[in-house]
Amino acid sequence: MALPSHLEEIRSRIERYARDYGLDFFDVLFEVVSYDELNMIAAYGGFPTRYPHWKFGMEYEQLSKSYAYGLSKIYEMVINNDPSYAYLLASNEDVDQKLVMAHVYGHVDFFKNNFAFAHTNRKMMDSMANHGTKVRRYIDRYGVEKVEAFVDRCLSIENLIDRQAPYIKRRPDKQELVDQDQEITDVPRLKVEREYMQQYVNPKEFLDEQKRKLREERAQQRRFPEEPERDVLLFVLENAPLENWQRDILAMIRDESYYYAPQGQTKIMNEGWACFWHTTIMTQKALTDAEVIDYADRHAGTMGVQPGSINPYKLGLDLFRDIEDRWNRGRFGKEWLECDNLADRKSWDTQAGLGRQKVFEVRRHYNDVTFIDEFLTPEFAREKLMFNYDYNKKSDNWEIADREFKAIKERLLFQLTNFGQPFIRVVDGNFENRGELLLKHQHEGIDLRQDYMRDTLINLQAMWARPVSIVTRIEKRVVLASFDGQEFKAKDIESEP
Repeated sequence: MALPSHLEEIRSRIERYARDYGLDFFDVLFEVVSYDELNMIAAYGGFPTRYPHWKFGMEYEQLSKSYAYGLSKIYEMVINNDPSYAYLLASNEDVDQKLVMAHVYGHVDFFKNNFAFAHTNRKMMDSMANHGTKVRRYIDRYGVEKVEAFVDRCLSIENLIDRQAPYIKRRPDKQELVDQDQEITDVPRLKVEREYMQQYVNPKEFLDEQKRKLREERAQQRRFPEEPERDVLLFVLENAPLENWQRDILAMIRDESYYYAPQGQTKIMNEGWACFWHTTIMTQKALTDAEVIDYADRHAGTMGVQPGSINPYKLGLDLFRDIEDRWNRGRFGKEWLECDNLADRKSWDTQAGLGRQKVFEVRRHYNDVTFIDEFLTPEFAREKLMFNYDYNKKSDNWEIADREFKAIKERLLFQLTNFGQPFIRVVDGNFENRGELLLKHQHEGIDLRQDYMRDTLINLQAMWARPVSIVTRIEKRVVLASFDGQEFKAKDIESEP
């Protein structure tokens, strides 16, 4: 649907400003929608067509009530696609539409150029529609209750993927596996000085025994899987006794999980980059004098920080601004790092002028973890008054725990690693030689939630059709929790496998 003429004029102007600043993005198709339509699209994860499931209705109700009660309002929605799709709220004023358009062009530039999105499906709008069509066909064939129950199980494990899989190789090639299974022809032999003594020192019986021992060692070394498998969904997809329609649905859920994964890996950078450019475009190019107060009000609302949470918009924007300022002043490199004179560091300015070049470089090569690790500095933490806080049981209050930079950075990185979710791996698909599935939780200092663990084991067991177990730690105890289809059990064990 074409934009109204006055919005198309605004869009054309904002796009021109964005390109003038060096942004490189896919074509963006804007559509004006009502708040109800925008809530519906947001409930579907940004896509107007998805497979039918009750969770989308639940999210729609939550968004609608939050908007009706004045608790929140969605200003922008943009999809990583080529061309990209973005939605404008019909009730917004022109200053809001300008801000949203500038913000969207920042996002789409990030989608196109950041390395984390390089492997994503750029035609996901079509793929989502195809997924919806397939699931509706399965519902017609097998019934809504049966299909929806299986989708529930898939969604309960949708986060158990290997988020680094698109960028690195973990599994050996098929040829490597074939080579490992080649017949053993060369075995250890006793050293012989004279060749005619071979048949006496290394007789056939001895060589056959050596081959047998090597075969047994190879069989013991061969595991199923060969190495611990981070992509639990893939392992279940390849090895669980699923029906064809179930395998198809699980593959869809897995594809969608990998599509959304880079957005979780770059939330701070992505939002910070979009805010960096909407502030730049609005304050330097697009605003009229009459719009300044309204823009400041909207921007301040976006930058607000809720107690107990990180605002990715504000943290990302502040870090990009800090990077640009530091590289403009030459506050990097060997001389800067070795300078320990506070007065010199405070006045340091080499007029390097490399800030804009540097932020574009950072936008391409980093994700949130590497971004924070590389560019969050002690000076930045002091300037922004960053600190850690914890709950004090004695005073029954949340209190500042420390202001030490290393502790602040470590906690922030810990929260960002794997989105703060547990690391779960498949370690044995034939546990105790009974075809059972064994998972392992890589404990990072936080115990698994018992209710989540129990429900996940129940859903995995329904897919695997055999008992499923997980090794984890609960209050420093090594525990093996299992579900066999009838009963949930948990017992202490001596050590992790």
